Amino acid sequence: MKQTYKAQNISCNNCANMIKASLEDEFGEIEVNLNVTPKEVTVNIENETKESEFKKEMEELGFEIIEE
Repeated sequence: MKQTYKAQNISCNNCANMIKASLEDEFGEIEVNLNVTPKEVTVNIENETKESEFKKEMEELGFEIIEE
């Protein structure tokens, strides 16, 4: 199921490309919306385990997911 997360510290295409290059092999296609603040990352998440892994890996890249 596609999920959209708000993330901190994403500022440009280089950030978006780094997220995609680092995580698309494991999580499939990732979309990064740079036209909103905070920036949004949309990814297909299959279950809670994958969601936890995605959030952890985003944080390791320096892009913390904002909990709402």
